[in-house]
Amino acid sequence: MDQTLADLLQLLDLEKIERNIFRGQSHDIGTPQVFGGQVLAQALAAANMTVKRGVVHSLHAYFLRRGDINAPIVYQVDTARNGLSFSNRRIVAIQHGKQIFNMTASFQIPEDGLEHQAAMPDVPGPDGLLDITDARSGELDKWPERLRRFLEIPRPFHMRPVQRTGVRGSESVEPVKYVWMKAVDSLPDDLPLHQVLLAYISDMQLLGTTILPHGDLSLIRDRLQMASLDHAMWFHKPCHVDQWLLFAYDSPRAAGARGLARGQIFDQSGVLIASTAQEGLIRLRR
Repeated sequence: MDQTLADLLQLLDLEKIERNIFRGQSHDIGTPQVFGGQVLAQALAAANMTVKRGVVHSLHAYFLRRGDINAPIVYQVDTARNGLSFSNRRIVAIQHGKQIFNMTASFQIPEDGLEHQAAMPDVPGPDGLLDITDARSGELDKWPERLRRFLEIPRPFHMRPVQRTGVRGSESVEPVKYVWMKAVDSLPDDLPLHQVLLAYISDMQLLGTTILPHGDLSLIRDRLQMASLDHAMWFHKPCHVDQWLLFAYDSPRAAGARGLARGQIFDQSGVLIASTAQEGLIRLRR
């Protein structure tokens, strides 16, 4: 298996230190704090280890403090309910004696029912599109050092944006973005694992959709403070993150130094497998 993907799987294999208490480490993806998707995925992995029947169908989370990359994270799981069809868990992530994150997740024993779904956007497939790192390799010397480092670190997922954006946003554009993603190597056929990994990548590229209408970002990037505030996700169908998935993002509103972004995640056959939403801080420092 590709080493970056193997390292991620090891990161999500939490250490059990007490009943319903687990410990995880962090890895550096080129950001000054722990990547939010990592905490989201580890919290879901911790909850999974306390659920005997059913798979996750929804989660709702809040990011409370920046995570320290150099310190372990302790996850405490409250087994709020074990029902006949649904179970519920509340997960709290702690670092240095303080909560940095909390999440509620609901699990359901799979069953059949009524179905309908939104249509998949009519966009080019992943074949022939450049990866996010390839698309910008010729521009890296123009990017600020922290962004250049973020793009240069090897990743466990391919990311191929349908629309290309350069170092200068030049003009305001519609707050809509399409990105194809998949793991860089094959994975075991384990649904809870694929759901955990889908949670991990659901935090990538999402909040950036909220700033697309705001012109030449190179002029304000040093003044722009961005951070995830909350994250919600609904799992509609089984997923395979080692196959191409289309992440269709849009942002209906930004106000009060916050931006709301939504995402629909489709497989290549057009099945809507998951939906997500996030509100984040998009503050311009004075």
